[in-house]
Amino acid sequence: MRDHRNLRAFQLADELALLVYRETVGFPKEELFGLTSQVRRAAVSVASNIAEGCGRSSDFDFLRFLDMANGSLRELQYQISLAQRLCYLPSHSTLANEDSVLFETGRVLHGLIRSMRANVVREVAVSYKQ
Repeated sequence: MRDHRNLRAFQLADELALLVYRETVGFPKEELFGLTSQVRRAAVSVASNIAEGCGRSSDFDFLRFLDMANGSLRELQYQISLAQRLCYLPSHSTLANEDSVLFETGRVLHGLIRSMRANVVREVAVSYKQ
């Protein structure tokens, strides 16, 4: 079984969730059950799916949860963009910067997905030959 705490993708996703909570404190109160909640839920979902996938017994299942984490990350990217356009986040927000933990999480997660996908394909090929 994998330990999610040792994965760089999880570490970045965890850091991202903390940053999202800090940066959304200033969102309008009327958005508490709207965009604020959605942004926070998506951020937590990235790290949660990585952690849950690590608890699964097969690489295929792990990959499935990594794909869900990636979907949540894309959702979060859109929501951050929307929050900026609504002027809830300043244009110089830590989340908006292309060098931010948001984009780094995406790069690392994408690399992990690519690697796991190659492992799954190899496993299927080996089992097919047998």
